[in-house]
Amino acid sequence: MRLTLPRWTGTLAVKAAVFITVMCCALAALLGVLVHVSVTNQTVGQARELALARLADATTAYEAGDPLMPGAGVDPAGLPAPLRSLAAAGERGTMVAEHQGRPTMWAAGPADGGRALAVAVDYSQQARTIDGLDRAIGWSSALAIGATVLVGAFAVTRVTRRLHTTARVARRISAGDLDARVHDPRTRDRTRPQDEVAAVAAALDSMAASLQGKLLAEQRFTADVAHELRTPLTGLHAAAELLPPGRPTELVRDRVAALRTLTEDLLEISRLDTGRERLDLDTEELGALAGRVVRASHTDTAVRVVRDARVVTDRRRLERVLGNLVANAHKHGRPPVVVTVDGPVVTVRDHGLGYPEYLVEHGPQRFRTEGGAKGHGLGLTIALGQAEVLGAHLEFRNAPGGGALARLTLAQAPPDERTTDRE
Repeated sequence: MRLTLPRWTGTLAVKAAVFITVMCCALAALLGVLVHVSVTNQTVGQARELALARLADATTAYEAGDPLMPGAGVDPAGLPAPLRSLAAAGERGTMVAEHQGRPTMWAAGPADGGRALAVAVDYSQQARTIDGLDRAIGWSSALAIGATVLVGAFAVTRVTRRLHTTARVARRISAGDLDARVHDPRTRDRTRPQDEVAAVAAALDSMAASLQGKLLAEQRFTADVAHELRTPLTGLHAAAELLPPGRPTELVRDRVAALRTLTEDLLEISRLDTGRERLDLDTEELGALAGRVVRASHTDTAVRVVRDARVVTDRRRLERVLGNLVANAHKHGRPPVVVTVDGPVVTVRDHGLGYPEYLVEHGPQRFRTEGGAKGHGLGLTIALGQAEVLGAHLEFRNAPGGGALARLTLAQAPPDERTTDRE
């Protein structure tokens, strides 16, 4: 079973803090052990030299038959057994052990009769020195680790804050806000050192500016082309009306009408791209409005009103949205086509092959169709743009039972306004 960690553990700040803490702990432990071993060896060595020196004095006194100094004796009580055995074997040695509740440095050597001559030197002061050193190493290591973690966290937080700002701007750009920029201070002041975060921010700002320029140029080109086409198309339409009746005339008129529709769609898209559309709001009965749209489409479309509602909307724009959805369902789907009104939600469903995968994931894209479908992709693009102007939410999905499903969610009229309208 794989261990699942909390989401916050994946952040760069947490990873950096853990790394700094582990490295500081490892370094503090290494330095602490080195200092402890060095001081302990020095302290034990000094105590051992003192004990051996006293053992030599005690041996001289013992051999001369003089009284032994305090702390010296033959086979004294408390002498560690390993040291007693070493002395009985004719060797000298030292050992630290507890004696009468206090740490003691023992030095022992051979005496006559297989006995041991030993000297006990108080080791309490040295033990306290080593204990104090260990405590000092522990406290200083903890303070050093804490200070290092705080400084490291502060430094990492500054970097992650800039990364979060860059990520937010990138999300705004992907959502369509091409005016969004990071404006990292380091990118504006070239005298300051340029780090990797500043390089990413500068690249993102440059990309957004380039993308915005290309889109604006495309929008201007689309609007200019549509405007330039209106005048010759108007003359072409008038000329087509003067042609004698017949099959060729019908074909010419049909192509001219299609070209005029395409031109008007391009003009509408260019107006939507400018973001300067103004709403003419009014309260509308959603069921009745859907019925009018279906009748105006002259198609075999069923209207189901599950729950009628009054909505505050721009009637012309809403009719345009629903009209385009119904037309697209008949053009690219299969019957039956059903428009369902359920409160402030209107769905348009056909029973064809459904929307292409790219459209469901990324929304409609102008001049893009797949699967051999005919058209320019402008109808759904206009529907989505007009829905955004209305403040409505339009989503495209494929129905579980098959077919394309467009779902439009509108803002419902306030209760007091609905009551007043009914009165």
